[in-house]
Amino acid sequence: MSADSKFAFGNFNYICSTVSLTLCPLVGDDDGIEPLCYSRNMKLADSLIFQPSTLIIHIIALIMTAIMIYHIRSKYTAVGRKEIVMFFYLYMLVTIMDLLLISGIIPTASDLYPYFTGVHLGLISATFWCLLLNGFVGFQFAEDGTPLSVWSIRISSFIVFAAVTFLSIATFQKLGPFDYTNPVALWVVFFIFNGAALLIYVILQIVLVVNTLDDRWPLGDIVFGIAFFATGQVILYVFSLDICIFAKHYIDGLFFGTIATLLSVMMVYKYWDSITKEDLEFSVGSKQNVWEVKELLGEEEMAATGGLYSQQLHQVPSGGSGYGYNNNGNSPAPGSYGQANFYEDRH
Repeated sequence: MSADSKFAFGNFNYICSTVSLTLCPLVGDDDGIEPLCYSRNMKLADSLIFQPSTLIIHIIALIMTAIMIYHIRSKYTAVGRKEIVMFFYLYMLVTIMDLLLISGIIPTASDLYPYFTGVHLGLISATFWCLLLNGFVGFQFAEDGTPLSVWSIRISSFIVFAAVTFLSIATFQKLGPFDYTNPVALWVVFFIFNGAALLIYVILQIVLVVNTLDDRWPLGDIVFGIAFFATGQVILYVFSLDICIFAKHYIDGLFFGTIATLLSVMMVYKYWDSITKEDLEFSVGSKQNVWEVKELLGEEEMAATGGLYSQQLHQVPSGGSGYGYNNNGNSPAPGSYGQANFYEDRH
């Protein structure tokens, strides 16, 4: 068993015969392109669920992304917090759309499937674009967290999303010059545009770490992130067929590709977390641990200090102006709201 054809520029035939991407039923010919081997389905509540193992990974990815978003939002004063969190929101949307499409919850025979797939591809490109723009945040071309920085990413990411979504739907519906039998423009966006955005982001972060930071450990996060992503792509497009045959249709390359993508996204978070420090003085809801070094006191100093402390405790200013005391200075008085005084008069 082998793929239908060799890898070719602007052609999804080889890729879709190897792995079941969401766009494969919509390109190539009228019936789409079916992979030679794919993960077996599972019946659940009178419905067929495709790619059940990959579906579980998608659910785990949603949980992990929610945790990362929570930690990012809790770092109130970290640099680029508002900008990077948009990348994780987009990745969460991509995961949700992928979950709905590959599992068959939205069946390929549905009239809505081409539109959902177009939105899915648009979200993927917007996610890569958002990551690219986050690569410039550390250079402070615009101060992070300002409306200029935040809204430039939001608006441009939406433009990319809308453009790629339109291109995808036009290709699937054979509108104008776009044709699903020759989807060159969609192929260029899917592989070259998204790949270039990722490559530029990586280069920018390497330059940032080398020229700006004293610590070189964040380079390890970048290396691991690229390694995970590259491994996932190789498994997805090269070894998916072999994995599917070896595993007897229980899993395919899409399973490992989804895991590798999740790990690479987690390394993006780990990298951002390693290069940003929160200013605890201005953080909200953070508890500072203040460590003090106290010298041991001699017996005479302890005695003198204890006597002074005792004298201060029992000394009452004239006129009874001390907080929580009556004018005669003999007994504790209720506080401003009737609560008992913190200290008790023991004499």
